[in-house]
Amino acid sequence: MTSSPETPLPGLFVAFEGGDGAGKSTQARLLADALRNAGHEVVLTREPGGTAIGEKLRALVLEHGHGEVDARTEALIFAASRAAHVEQSIRPALERGSLVITDRYIGSSIVYQGVGRGLGADAVRDLNVWATDGLWPDLTVLLDVDEAEGRARRTAGEAAEDRLESEPDEFHRDVRAAFRRLAEARPDAYLILDGRQEPGALAAAILAAVTRALEARSAVVHPAPHPAGVRK
Repeated sequence: MTSSPETPLPGLFVAFEGGDGAGKSTQARLLADALRNAGHEVVLTREPGGTAIGEKLRALVLEHGHGEVDARTEALIFAASRAAHVEQSIRPALERGSLVITDRYIGSSIVYQGVGRGLGADAVRDLNVWATDGLWPDLTVLLDVDEAEGRARRTAGEAAEDRLESEPDEFHRDVRAAFRRLAEARPDAYLILDGRQEPGALAAAILAAVTRALEARSAVVHPAPHPAGVRK
């Protein structure tokens, strides 16, 4: 949730998660286009990044050529980028009633650094809860593909793999399993989809889920008035 039940933010926060090559960026863009066409104000962003400082940190932690980046340093860089992202971009947008769509969020750190790097899922979660002041998505879409499919997609183009993408298949296998455990533990907050589906079918399923979330959020932020003469 984006805030406590007593003080819900008027906007809606949607995060896309999944392994490298799962199709998150494509589906985030398709969702943003559909919601804008429906008349909503949408902020489409990504992690690490989303702010000027975040983009600089993205280059440091993902690009090759910056020397050794140990696991703790990696986790702290991601958390620092996320702290700026929430403070400067995400929370202000939610407060003004916008729909925020991010390509990756806390789940990625829990999985990649907490599990993949062996730092501990709980420790990384706590770090990022502090960095974001407890801001969680209203809905997280997990696009699930196996490590072979993800690598085939990543290497199909001309772009070179970044530091995390270039990790061995065993790492990406662990990442996929950890994402599924995370999502299956919170079925109320996650939408798990087979990333091998046709993009149009995926986009339709995601839009339907977000539409339901919007309706639920509207009911919370703007509750129906009590009938005349009736008091709580």
